[in-house]
Amino acid sequence: MDRGNMYEGKNMALFEEEMDSNPMVSSLLNKLANYTNVTQGVVEHEADEDSKRKEVKVPRMGTFIGVYLPCLQNILGVILFLRLTWIVGTAGVLESFIIVFMCCACTMLTAISMSAIATNGVVPAGGSYYMISRSLGPEFGGAVGLCFYLGTTFAGAMYILGTIEILLTYISPSAAIFKAEEVGEETEAMLNNMRVYGTCIIILMAIVVFVGVKYVNKLALVFLACVILSIIAIYAGVIKTAIDPPDFPICLLGNRTLSKRSFDVCAKFTERNNKTKTTNLWLLFCNSSLPTAMCDDYFSLNNVTEIQGIPGILSGVLIVLCSWLLHSPPLHWKAQVTSWYLFMGKFTDNLWSTYSEKGSIVERKNQPSISGSEDIKIGGRPYVFTDIMTYFTVLVGIYFPSVTGIMAGSNRSGDLKDAQKSIPTGTILAISTTSFIYLSCIVLFGACIEGVVLRDKFGEAVDGNLVVGTLAWPSPWVIVIGSFFSTCGAGLQSLTGAPRLLQAIARDGIVPFIQVFGHGKANGEPTWALLLTAAICEIGILIASLDNVAPILSMFFLMCYMFVNLACAVQTLLRTPNWRPRFKYYHWTLSFLGMSLCLALMFICSWYYALIAMLIAGCIYKYIEYRGAEKEWGDGIRGLSLNAARYALLRVEDGPPHTKNWRPQLLVLLNLDCEQLVKHPRLLSFTSQLKAGKGLTIVGSVLQGTYLDKCVETQKAEENVKALMGVEKTKGFCQIVVSPSFRDGISHLIQSAGLGGMKHNTVLMAWPQSWKQTENHFSWKNFVDTVRETTAAQQALLVAKNIDLFPTNQERFTEGNIDVWWIVHDGGMLMLLPFLLRQHKVWRKCKMRIFTVAQMDDNSIQMKKDLQMFLYHLRLNAEVEVVEMFENDISAFTYEKTLMMEQRSQMLKQMQLSKNEREREAQLIHDRNTASRSAPAVKTSVAAAMPEKVQMTWTKEKFVAEKHKNKDTNVSGFKDIFSMKPEWGNLNQSNVRRMHTAVKLNGVVLNKSQHAQLVLLNMPGPPKNRKGDENCILYFTACVLLGTWFYCCLVWILQKKKKVASIINTWNYQPHDFCQLN
Repeated sequence: MDRGNMYEGKNMALFEEEMDSNPMVSSLLNKLANYTNVTQGVVEHEADEDSKRKEVKVPRMGTFIGVYLPCLQNILGVILFLRLTWIVGTAGVLESFIIVFMCCACTMLTAISMSAIATNGVVPAGGSYYMISRSLGPEFGGAVGLCFYLGTTFAGAMYILGTIEILLTYISPSAAIFKAEEVGEETEAMLNNMRVYGTCIIILMAIVVFVGVKYVNKLALVFLACVILSIIAIYAGVIKTAIDPPDFPICLLGNRTLSKRSFDVCAKFTERNNKTKTTNLWLLFCNSSLPTAMCDDYFSLNNVTEIQGIPGILSGVLIVLCSWLLHSPPLHWKAQVTSWYLFMGKFTDNLWSTYSEKGSIVERKNQPSISGSEDIKIGGRPYVFTDIMTYFTVLVGIYFPSVTGIMAGSNRSGDLKDAQKSIPTGTILAISTTSFIYLSCIVLFGACIEGVVLRDKFGEAVDGNLVVGTLAWPSPWVIVIGSFFSTCGAGLQSLTGAPRLLQAIARDGIVPFIQVFGHGKANGEPTWALLLTAAICEIGILIASLDNVAPILSMFFLMCYMFVNLACAVQTLLRTPNWRPRFKYYHWTLSFLGMSLCLALMFICSWYYALIAMLIAGCIYKYIEYRGAEKEWGDGIRGLSLNAARYALLRVEDGPPHTKNWRPQLLVLLNLDCEQLVKHPRLLSFTSQLKAGKGLTIVGSVLQGTYLDKCVETQKAEENVKALMGVEKTKGFCQIVVSPSFRDGISHLIQSAGLGGMKHNTVLMAWPQSWKQTENHFSWKNFVDTVRETTAAQQALLVAKNIDLFPTNQERFTEGNIDVWWIVHDGGMLMLLPFLLRQHKVWRKCKMRIFTVAQMDDNSIQMKKDLQMFLYHLRLNAEVEVVEMFENDISAFTYEKTLMMEQRSQMLKQMQLSKNEREREAQLIHDRNTASRSAPAVKTSVAAAMPEKVQMTWTKEKFVAEKHKNKDTNVSGFKDIFSMKPEWGNLNQSNVRRMHTAVKLNGVVLNKSQHAQLVLLNMPGPPKNRKGDENCILYFTACVLLGTWFYCCLVWILQKKKKVASIINTWNYQPHDFCQLN
């Protein structure tokens, strides 16, 4: 449809060019109104882009059905029915209250943070993983998401173990496959039964989940009804104890609790037919049934008593405490003291903790007993023993899984009518309800149940009944059956939710090695993720102990909750414009408190489990950061990094840093070819080998043209440079500049690269190898201008000659030298570079040698001693050598080079040509002179000049052959130029001396450092007079002579003394301040 017709009559013709990228507001609002947060899952295979799409079912779940009830079902679980009474009896009412309050406070603070995150925009389906990953970034999201997945998977194992414990301990003990053949083997037999039955149940549950999740969802309401009925039965049983306490007598021998599974009558003797006979209990402690038999000392000295295991709420702690508090004002102080003593004496058993070692006997406090000589076979007596060692932190780790499940509502966000309203309200109400249930149950259990029964984990003292079931009304079987089905349902929910969480992480593509688990059946069901979940769940089942599995999943859930709080705190403190939650009852201090509480609970539960969980999360984080973190979700960590970078840049002074803080901040100038590829990749290799300086690295290049015409090439060049930086492991930034001229582009880079105080102080470039070719953009003139501008900017300059001979990062020098030719003091760069290079594995085994030049009036012996002392104070290990360079006659070669240079300059001045024409003509003159000097008479100048344009890689054989060849050439050349002697007197003697120094120094360096792996030497400064090209020719010719015949790695360094910079104070060394050296 024509764009003009589309907007005809709509008064939008003015904006019709922008309609392709910027839609009309009406179209945008229509899309937003029809937005659905249901992710593509089980029905994504039914709809194609070009086919007729089915109408999406609008989610209709409200707060009560969609959030409150699912959270209630997931929070109230196996720990409440199997372990809460034992925790109350072991830790006491007060410490148990503290444990539950801490855990509930942790989840409440997490729910507040989660509500803020969930109401900051449309909530995607996926729960905590999506909230954390979109708030803290893919690294944290993937790491915490996988930890949450592991926690959910181990939660399934815990629920399955709880199901088996209920089945084999309270429903059908005879169904056990493994039996205890001897006394003391009961625990091992139970663990084996757990493993066998657990494996069978996990296979059965996996099959159910694989066949169809819809059956699990239909049974969810049944399982929830079982939980609610069980809770109601507990409260009803508490009320009934005030009227008619249940009859659950327990048998005590002295103060020791006896297991009723081994005898029938709680007495030593019984009357039958007017005769006194011994009981089965007697036979367990004596060697015969006769009254005169030899018995256990403790059995003989103590009486057997029977007390009620459920005395009821009227005799419990709650009534005495409340009555004492209510009547304390009108009562006399003596009555108050009497009531307090009654409270302390009768009910201390349940108020205070009773921690014990593994294998100790469960004893009743304040019960009189007489100690005797213990029988060595005490383990075979019918006592109730503790199966694990108990202390406060162990109980915290076991209890915390009972408060997890607060993410159930956010996991169903795709099915909610108004997720931003339902998630905060339903989750906080569910946590409040369950917290009240847990805290009230602690007080009621302590008030109604005898202490030794509470500490009896498996109900052996009450004839093998579930302890909380003995309190329930109308029958203990209500709790047993209800808890059995609720744990089954919770296990199925875990096996349903965990694979989908793993599938969501895999489909995000942030963890490459788990991407296979993002696939599944044709309808989107996570088949492969289900198999992995079942396998990990089997690991928890093989542990076979609910008390050992609970702390493991506590770690993973606590870590997830910790990062939810961190995400909310970070977003709140950053105050980003996009952070506008509808839920207003949050504060960063609450999130920080919740994060701190989660971290504290992790180490309280188990410090080594906490470290292992953090190590796993850290490894996943670094792996995602290294391999898969290519997602940009506008997360808080990115914002935090931006804020930190801005704050750091504002703090960095815009002036020169202190000498101690100086480090090379590199601007690397690259040359690109016509395909925007880097010509000399080893320049980046050399850059990465200097990374020990820990400084800024900016890699820059110039494209000639205008930005409008070169924008595509600029992006391509930037991508190529960044890719090469990744290959060479060069950490830094890339900056491509488009300029009409190459020289101006380099000038822009030198001036503007960097930001604020983070600007480069060193320029690294390659020597213009093809400078003889006039068509090359990086000609000798550009090179000299770059040197001038770098010096004008008071920056150091590194020029790498023979850059293609430099080692890659994969090469290793097993021996060799790094030679430093310290001719003039440059502020320390010559000393610093070898130190940095030797930190890298490529140069690590190379030795450092320092050469300095002595003149006629210098004391070379004393110079060597001073230099050794100087290096000693600098803490540098290097060999020192002083080279004596005496004055001698200037060679004919020097005069000839100076004459040729001056003739060339004079011709340029006389020809009055344009700038480009002058450069071409100067190059032509130079080529002709070179040809006449080096070629035989029978060959033409063109034939002699051709090889100069061919740049080849140098080898040792080529080096030797070229060296001998040029010796003969130079000799013939010198013979020819002796006829020019009359013209030598007209030469500028300053130029002659410069040439002489270059030639002389070149010979000295070649003699000493010909076989060095790397040579570093001072580069002469640029000419101060910038007018006229003759000064540039002189300077460039001197540099050429200084670097002639070097076929190794050579780096020229130009650093002005007035810009002293180093990582150590002593680089700014003066002979008179040795006492100030560090």
